[in-house]
Amino acid sequence: MNIAVTLIAALLLGVGFVLQQHAAERAPKAFFLQLALITALLRRRRWLAGLGVMIAGELASAWSVSHISLSLAEPLLTTSLLFALALAVPLSGQPLRATEVVGVVVLCGGVAALSVARTATSPALSFASPSGWLAAAAIAAVAACFLQAGRLKRGLARATLTGTAAGLVFGISDALTRQTVHVMDTHSFSALLTTWPGYSLIGASLVGLWLMESAFNAAPLHASLPAISAAEPAAGILLGILVFGDAVRVSPVMIGVQIAGLLALVAGVFLVARAPALADLRPSHLVPPLLAAIPVQTARHPAPRPDDLPEAVTEPVATAPAPGAQTSRHRASHQE
Repeated sequence: MNIAVTLIAALLLGVGFVLQQHAAERAPKAFFLQLALITALLRRRRWLAGLGVMIAGELASAWSVSHISLSLAEPLLTTSLLFALALAVPLSGQPLRATEVVGVVVLCGGVAALSVARTATSPALSFASPSGWLAAAAIAAVAACFLQAGRLKRGLARATLTGTAAGLVFGISDALTRQTVHVMDTHSFSALLTTWPGYSLIGASLVGLWLMESAFNAAPLHASLPAISAAEPAAGILLGILVFGDAVRVSPVMIGVQIAGLLALVAGVFLVARAPALADLRPSHLVPPLLAAIPVQTARHPAPRPDDLPEAVTEPVATAPAPGAQTSRHRASHQE
């Protein structure tokens, strides 16, 4: 049951990512990292639908994280990339290649390798030392560096760097979700109104959403989604160790497993980022064929042919004579 809920959460997240990215990429590129991007997307039904689906996925993932081991939940949630690929295939008309499937499996394996090297405590037993949240501030600083690097780039590089920053912020949001669950379990829901975790969670989620939509706006989905899928669990695992005191198994074998996990993360991102299905989400595949067949009017209109005009227009129209010519004819008739 718990695994099924986690997979449903991953499915909802993948579908939500695809719908949001299609709407965000069609927005003007000048809206990158501007609030005007969000206001423009709020008027697009497809984006609103994708946002709703993603929120449902986030709620389901929060439930799964609080009910099953994080070493199992995090790899399963990373399969949202696989579901996004599965949806992108019919929309783009591109085949799903074996390399993309291998890339998703390798990416999930890397997350699993990093997760298995630690023992996560349950939210009710977690602690959040104020000094430990300095690690969250350090991750936020790293995200700011990726964001600044993305501002200086264009196209695919901008989307990848900004997506990495969004993933790191989402990792902070995951840790805040864990702390929020801890507050609700030990106190009550009303306690969230008088404590900082709930408000911090809302703020981090909004910043992560803003960065993600900017990454979606910069380039096709294959440039940003793999980076988000890799950075988010990496930041969440690191904060779980430094903030919540998750035990780390230190041994030569576990160190090798962690190194292999990091390499698998990089390799998985590289393999999935080359997927043509995620790179070719065209509007013509996302609208009804009837709408796609409607010709688009251009700024320059060809001159209409006489055969195309109504008869009333093609008939000669009598024009009034010039005043000078009328006076000349009047004089000639008077002389006669």
